[in-house]
Amino acid sequence: MTDELFSILASIVTALQSLSLPTVLFCLLAYLVKGKSALTAFRTCLPNSIFNISIMCFNLVLISFTFTNLGWLYSINVVEAFSQFWESLPEWLVILSAVFCGDFIGYWRHRLEHSRMLWPSHAMHHSDTNMSWLTLQRFHPFNRVTTTIIDAGLLISLGFPPYSLVANSLVRHYYGYFIHADLPWNYGAWNKVFVSPVMHQWHHANEPAAYNTNFATVFSVFDRAFGTYRVPSLCNIPLGISYNVGGNIFGQLLYPLKLSSYFKKFKKTQTKSIDT
Repeated sequence: MTDELFSILASIVTALQSLSLPTVLFCLLAYLVKGKSALTAFRTCLPNSIFNISIMCFNLVLISFTFTNLGWLYSINVVEAFSQFWESLPEWLVILSAVFCGDFIGYWRHRLEHSRMLWPSHAMHHSDTNMSWLTLQRFHPFNRVTTTIIDAGLLISLGFPPYSLVANSLVRHYYGYFIHADLPWNYGAWNKVFVSPVMHQWHHANEPAAYNTNFATVFSVFDRAFGTYRVPSLCNIPLGISYNVGGNIFGQLLYPLKLSSYFKKFKKTQTKSIDT
């Protein structure tokens, strides 16, 4: 028991240390973009950032357990068939394929999270009203587990080698930090290919027209292909959710356990693609 406790504490310390470099980079980026007003923005998002780091630590144990129990997927015959195909390709192409397939899987998994069945556990992520790069860590444990099982499980089932799974995880994780950052950046013509911070801010916007839009993490081509792309302008409207999903971390952890959460109405609006 003592060894397990020390292992958990070591994992938390390691996770907190892993935030040090992104913290420096995003603080520097905020200062370059916003100047002295970056300090005001930091003070505004501080309470939500503390929440985000707290839930990150809470999730560490569950994520470790989930990953260690996905190895059985490698025994499926379809994995062996696909594995031979990936072994015949150069590593850079396998990594690119893994990231592309991972984002395709993530797109549909994310759409599923906005369905009535999974929304109560995904709502925690959208409850951040002052979105920052740390919002990427704001996920309910249920949401973390389903994300891990669906994303990693399907990539493993497709026979991708371990190094490409690691590469996919790193690329989508750190790019996820970037698109959650409070940056007023679009990519111009590159919007047709990649997700920008502004595009993802619209995903978190608290207005009906923004619901069920912009689900991809890296490649905006998926939202364009399936009619969920929407970036009308810079996002200058409030973010978050218009109703209470728990006043604190404990309330939000309990929210998906309440039967009433699955009957709460939330609007789903069909929108047309809009290019900026």
